[in-house]
Amino acid sequence: MTRHTTEPPVRLDRGAGVALAVQLSDQLRAAMAEGILTAGARLPSSRALATELGVSRTVVTEAYQQLYAEGWLDGRHGSGTFVAEHESLPGRRSAGHTGPRTAAATASPASATSYGWSRHEARRRGLVDLRPGAPWVRDHDLAAWRRAWRHAAEQPPDDDPDPHGLPRLRALLADHLRRARGIRVGPENVLVTRSTGNGLDLVGATLLGPGTRAGVEDPGYPRATAVLGARGARTVPCRVDHDGIVVAELPRDLSVVYTTPAHQYPLGGRLPIPRREHLLTWARETGAVVIEDDYDSEFRYDVAPLPALYGLDPGRVVLLGTLSKTLSPDLGVGWLVAEPGLLRRVAEVRRSLSDRTSGPAQAATALLLERGDLDRHLRRMRREYARRRGVVKEFLGPYLTGDTAGLHVALPLPAEAVAPVVAEAAEHGLLVDDLARTSQGTPSVHGLILGYGTAHPTDLRRGCRTLAGILARRVGGGGRA
Repeated sequence: MTRHTTEPPVRLDRGAGVALAVQLSDQLRAAMAEGILTAGARLPSSRALATELGVSRTVVTEAYQQLYAEGWLDGRHGSGTFVAEHESLPGRRSAGHTGPRTAAATASPASATSYGWSRHEARRRGLVDLRPGAPWVRDHDLAAWRRAWRHAAEQPPDDDPDPHGLPRLRALLADHLRRARGIRVGPENVLVTRSTGNGLDLVGATLLGPGTRAGVEDPGYPRATAVLGARGARTVPCRVDHDGIVVAELPRDLSVVYTTPAHQYPLGGRLPIPRREHLLTWARETGAVVIEDDYDSEFRYDVAPLPALYGLDPGRVVLLGTLSKTLSPDLGVGWLVAEPGLLRRVAEVRRSLSDRTSGPAQAATALLLERGDLDRHLRRMRREYARRRGVVKEFLGPYLTGDTAGLHVALPLPAEAVAPVVAEAAEHGLLVDDLARTSQGTPSVHGLILGYGTAHPTDLRRGCRTLAGILARRVGGGGRA
């Protein structure tokens, strides 16, 4: 029997900043996942589809090859290209046919909830990755990105790099922080790091050691606990509520306290001004240093962000930031801001550890700042993440907290509902994270953390719709614990 060719529903946008082959493979994958392109359907030849779309044949060939590799397509030489004969994802089977089956459908729920899977592995398996912690990196201004790295390649290598970082970049970062975070700093206040984690480790190596105690938010950022603990300190859980760290309960024998006042991770609170002042009074009275992780400060959707805590008392606060969320984790550039005396101590420790930030990465970042490319990218990504947040609120609004900033939300749920929801999400090819994994010891809050930074917009909508259905069945119309 002759099979008729199915014309796929595809629309390519040359101005989108995403490679045409990626756009094509993404749209075909979404059409197959939704059952629009059914199992056994014959697709146009690469030549015919290229002609129809007005693109080179290479674009179509690359997209088809990617989908062949992922198992979405099947075909034999001379016979054509077909949607693979697989079972559908649960909840996607249409009457009268079987749709495509991703690798997620073949994996057991236990394996699909493996939090150790890398994002590359999740994509290879066809999973919708709704875990927090990663940005969208496909919409860069590629011309600006290439220009920055060409500039970096032209710089001569340094045989004795300054542990503070490139002077030009420090001056540009100081200007950026004055404009973006409302703090008065100069190059003498800035040390260029590889990331927030690297900055935290350098502060820990400078201020901590055996016998010291470091306060960390609970629930909070697990990596902060690991980094400070690795520097010999005993980490002390410090309770947070819907506004952030509860200052009234802080022990008075801490050497440092780590906090995320701009957008608390994971609950999403914003530390209000009275509590900020209380925290600084506590730090002055106890002699502790406050480590401010300026987490997600760039992305605020309700009001303008509060100025950085550092600006209220530069002598007691160390400010950490990174471009990992705004540009890419692959860049490896962040900053540590402190008063000059402490910064010199950190730089001395850094030199003794032979720790440094890539010179080419610093040079590329400097050009992005100097030409205004970073500011333009930030404005573009604020709009993009605002749209994504709108999708999350559309489907999951009754369950959310901490949705006014950043790239993640928390979904508090009854404790007994979390494991079944995670397992059923895995059966539908969704990766979500458990709030309990952010707590030290017995969790005080139960639920999910949902990240909306890294998934393709089509996958994000599909994933949120599916998760909303799971929550409605297992929790009801509103899931607050």
